[in-house]
Amino acid sequence: MPVRPRRGGLVMVAAAIGLAAVPLSAASLPSAKTAKRKAVKPPPAVATVPVPEPVRSPDAARLIAWIASARDNGKRPYLVIDKQAASLSLFRADGSFVGETPVLLGIGVGDDSSPGVGAKKLEDIGPAERTTPAGRFVSKFGRAFGNQRVLWVDYANSVALHAVITTHKKERRVARLLSPTPDDNRISFGCINVGARFYTGKIGALFGKAGGIVYILPERTPFDTVFPRVRLLPYLNPAAPGPAS
Repeated sequence: MPVRPRRGGLVMVAAAIGLAAVPLSAASLPSAKTAKRKAVKPPPAVATVPVPEPVRSPDAARLIAWIASARDNGKRPYLVIDKQAASLSLFRADGSFVGETPVLLGIGVGDDSSPGVGAKKLEDIGPAERTTPAGRFVSKFGRAFGNQRVLWVDYANSVALHAVITTHKKERRVARLLSPTPDDNRISFGCINVGARFYTGKIGALFGKAGGIVYILPERTPFDTVFPRVRLLPYLNPAAPGPAS
């Protein structure tokens, strides 16, 4: 038979264990509001925003369209450098756009490397010889002077693409990259300088294993002279308008 405590049993038990004798009432019970845990809202979903295509010069747009149509890059990632705009556009092997970034280029205006310039010391290279050559280059990562890891564009002429150099403070290379116009982006001996984050996180990630293709647009030489096969674009891309009859 169950034993029921007497009316004063709770008071006696409380006193025995040293607690205040507080009568049990509805007020002392936790309310439904305090007992119920607050619902934790899930974090808002982050929408995936597609990378916008940059506004490109007509020659850069033609070259990029031809590469995609002709599959000139094969199965390799590629990048296109527009010297007049001092900009670089990066693409995966399937032609999808990764991103665009400003670049620093050779201080000399021209589309060819001077003969033997790759064998000269830097101090012996005159300003007119410090050009970034135009053309199509099969490029891979390798080591340069000082064990620096660079993307070799034209190994024979010592033209490479690498992270921006900050050792010579007077050259203000980082500030030149961040300036709103390409007017001050000519400062190097011919190499292409890129912001460190874009170079490591994007170019390094795509070109790091097997390399890729680098296309550099001319600034003095006629475009069709450097890239003559781009003339075939109307015949490769059905959406493009055909040549005038």
